Amino acid sequence: MEARVTNPGMFHAADGYDRLMGRYVPSLARVFADFADVQGGRLLDVGCGPGGLTRELALRAGAENVTAIDPSPPFVAACRERVPGAAVWEGVAEALPFDHDAFDAALASLVVGFMTDPQRGVREMGRVTRSGGVVALCAWDRPRMPAIALFWDAVARATGGSPTDRALAGSREGEIADLLEAAGLRDVVSTALECQAEYADFDDLWSGYTAGIGPVGQYLVGLPGEQAEAVRDALRESVPEGPFALQAVAWAARGTV
Repeated sequence: MEARVTNPGMFHAADGYDRLMGRYVPSLARVFADFADVQGGRLLDVGCGPGGLTRELALRAGAENVTAIDPSPPFVAACRERVPGAAVWEGVAEALPFDHDAFDAALASLVVGFMTDPQRGVREMGRVTRSGGVVALCAWDRPRMPAIALFWDAVARATGGSPTDRALAGSREGEIADLLEAAGLRDVVSTALECQAEYADFDDLWSGYTAGIGPVGQYLVGLPGEQAEAVRDALRESVPEGPFALQAVAWAARGTV
């Protein structure tokens, strides 16, 4: 059932993700796993990406007790390399290839907005989690995720348009909790999680967009050269000189099966 990856160039996507969102993941993964009250047991990371949360779960439960799944072959390959010993599958949240009650907890970080059917994905997470186990998800509060918000603000100033990706599922307060309750989870609790990332300079920030990862990256690489440069110039006005850090907030909710 596991995907075989033979093309080393496929790791480019993981490197691009690291530059854009991955730098926030270590601090987010810690507070998210704490919120989900993950200490050990059989753990599932749904939409694992290159393995940022998977690594944190492996530290808590041992890699042999962690399973991860993602639809992207490059991310599957990167996760396997970065978290040796974990079982990493290629697949989607809406059709998890696991038995009922297979895990003690199922977590999904920064992925619910990219599920084709978020409600079905959450139901699947509940199905594969044992009775009394935890299902938890988190997603960026996009207005308070500066790597996203600053970019769209720069686009608006540079182009006069107002594109945005704030309509993604889970990006508003209470949406994840509503999904969990609709899926039959009980004792649902929600919160806001804070994390941060550090940048060497403006060019370090800008490099995260140029890889074409996510809605912001895809938008940028689709712009004509002159407009892309105008967005770059507008964004530079919002960023301090030299090293800096950006604080971000994610909505999170957990429920009991």
